[in-house]
Amino acid sequence: MLLTYESLMTELTALQATYPFLRLSTLGKSLAGRDIPLITIGEGTKSVLYVGAHHGMEWITSILCLRYLAEMACALAEGKQVFGVEAEQIRRSRRIAVVPMLNPDGVELQIRGFDAQNPQMERLFGMSGGDFSRWQANGRGVDLNHNYDAGFAEYKSREPSLGIFGGGPTRFSGDFPESEPETAALCHWIRQNEPSLLIALHTQGGEIYADYNEHMPRESERLARRMAAFSGYTVARPEPAACFGGLKDWFIRVYDRPGFTIECGKGVNPLPSETADAIYQEIRGILLSAPTWI
Repeated sequence: MLLTYESLMTELTALQATYPFLRLSTLGKSLAGRDIPLITIGEGTKSVLYVGAHHGMEWITSILCLRYLAEMACALAEGKQVFGVEAEQIRRSRRIAVVPMLNPDGVELQIRGFDAQNPQMERLFGMSGGDFSRWQANGRGVDLNHNYDAGFAEYKSREPSLGIFGGGPTRFSGDFPESEPETAALCHWIRQNEPSLLIALHTQGGEIYADYNEHMPRESERLARRMAAFSGYTVARPEPAACFGGLKDWFIRVYDRPGFTIECGKGVNPLPSETADAIYQEIRGILLSAPTWI
């Protein structure tokens, strides 16, 4: 089943009703005015932030976030352990924050091919030729994972050589860092809360990216090896054009704390929803254990 924004919100509302200790709030609003959901668990000062669906075609990462929230919440409700640690101990000593769908407008465009809520549809049709099946950007044609202040100017200078001259389905960085309401809201939350560890979920490739500009914060190499052991994924570096303006790049540059991009699963985006369970099993150990690593 495709996970639209509406179905995500239905799932999150149901989860909160079942597990009232899940705090469902709003990170901010998307370009088209959709609330960007934020779910938090726990009371600790050290925190882990998980972010899914920067890209329209990568909505399956929102399903992975839902699977994680459901399993962690169930472990808490039933007094279970999570990889040898009492879930209640994690709740008392750590804080977990999950943004399952940062780019709801892009997901809407990719799945439905139209967004009645977005007043810029005529302009977007011009960018896409009416085909949104390969749409990664937000509701203005900006690739959110190139919109952070990490090598932004250098990437901007490279865009013409990549055939990028303005908004489109992918890789346009925007007019300036955090120009988009989605990235601005997330960066504001990070500045207010300063998480200890960041995990951004993308697809696909079965790879883990842990550095920015060949710099790895302290502990990142050890944690990356642990992630690889859990998942069978490879610790790697992204292709050159993907090395600028990303969330984990900005997080590492500003805070010098462990930040990771996980390219979940393998295949061709968008990955079929029926692969979500298998992909979740691949990264389950990472997601559930991460709060105990900080």
